[in-house]
Amino acid sequence: MSRPVRVRFAPSPTGPLHIGGVRTALFNYLFAKKNNGVFYLRIEDTDQNRFVPGAEAYIFEALEWLGIAPSETVGKNEKFGPYRQSERKHLYKQYADQLVNSGWAYYAFDTAEALDMHRKQHEEQGKTFIYNWHNREKLDTSLVLSAVETEKRIADGDAYVIRFKTPVNETLHLHDIIRGDLKFETNLLDDKVLFKSDGMPTYHLANIVDDHLMETSHVIRGEEWLPSLPLHHLLYKAFGWEAPEFAHLPLILKPIGNGKLSKRDGDKMGFPVFPLEWKSEEGISSGYREKGFFPEAVINFLALLGWNDGTEQELFSLEELANKFDLNRVHKAGAKFDPEKNKWFNHQYLQKQSNETLAKAFAPILSEKGITVENDKLITIVSLIKERANFVSEFWDLADYFFVAPTAYDEKAAKNWKEETPSLMQELTSVLENISDFTSAHIETVVKDWMTNNEIGMGKVMQPFRLSLVGALKGPHLFDIAELIGKEETITRLEKAIATL
Repeated sequence: MSRPVRVRFAPSPTGPLHIGGVRTALFNYLFAKKNNGVFYLRIEDTDQNRFVPGAEAYIFEALEWLGIAPSETVGKNEKFGPYRQSERKHLYKQYADQLVNSGWAYYAFDTAEALDMHRKQHEEQGKTFIYNWHNREKLDTSLVLSAVETEKRIADGDAYVIRFKTPVNETLHLHDIIRGDLKFETNLLDDKVLFKSDGMPTYHLANIVDDHLMETSHVIRGEEWLPSLPLHHLLYKAFGWEAPEFAHLPLILKPIGNGKLSKRDGDKMGFPVFPLEWKSEEGISSGYREKGFFPEAVINFLALLGWNDGTEQELFSLEELANKFDLNRVHKAGAKFDPEKNKWFNHQYLQKQSNETLAKAFAPILSEKGITVENDKLITIVSLIKERANFVSEFWDLADYFFVAPTAYDEKAAKNWKEETPSLMQELTSVLENISDFTSAHIETVVKDWMTNNEIGMGKVMQPFRLSLVGALKGPHLFDIAELIGKEETITRLEKAIATL
């Protein structure tokens, strides 16, 4: 019988959550939902030297904003708590001792200076120093010391680490859900440190012990952890525990060139690589939320970085993603980050929002500029401009002329202002003054009738008219603009253009 699905996201609070980490959390979340399982979050904070204040709270806030909050974590359904590794410190020593007692690990007393000397000696001979089977019995370890000597050194307070004793001359045949069958030679592996004399475990020991105690069924993590797979497999074997299934996700690559997407790429090309804004001594790093992205758009975009459902469909709700998600359809190759596609997704989700919702989001931008406008009017304006926008923050540039008269005119467009244009605009002003029903459809009928009756070409009137109201040849239906700014303002702007141009 297969185990109930329990998957985890286990970040370290060493800074803001990178978008690659968000995708790992997302794929774990989707896999849990698809299989009626549990998605839990564990904070891996055993490396206290790299701990950054505020980073843990940032992780929780980011996942909450994205709509993929874990169902078990620090302070929430702590069935297998605590969910912070630093609070589980008391657990790990017994497991490290168990490995030593069963012959799967040993004490190593080498100083940093001694190891440095060995490295240099190897380098001088053109070799690489690896701490493993071929030298562990020549170094300062419990493998060459007697049990009495080993105990005395520990009792005397000598600094030590507990290293894993990697088996010799074995070929490991392992399986990864995404990468298929893999082969590793144990003679090429080093004897990793599992525990330090300061009482703290390393990532490898803590990770395996916690995944076992928290009944993790599948470990879905980034490709960078693939080299750790043989050690983790051997640790499960050493403890006599059933190992979870492993799946290593492809990297998210730079938009240009090779290599993993970094914060520097985002800074250089002007797109965020963090879900929320992050403030540090180095400055402020932009976030998706503050840049005006919809969380649903970020989720949709990330889901398709390295996975697809085999169809042409691109827009998925979180529920649809969970229903369709399949680890067997995750690609092995890295997925290139495309900032333009990122914006395209936000555009799609912006169009899905109601005009009322978008008007509510636009109102504070207007308020900052000292502009108040009736809600119904704002809703109408938003309905006319939203198709051209990727973000609500772009609304002002697309709609400023609805609220303030142009103070300058586009030079290129002003070339359409010919010798006869002022007199035509003067005539148009008279036509508009006589319209009592100043609605878009009615203004259009009257103006077009005037042009037809006087055999005036469309271009001779419409372009200068738009230039007068907008300051450029842009914007939605011209007569909609006229209705929304009103008769008096329309005529004022025409008169100003006649005087200026």
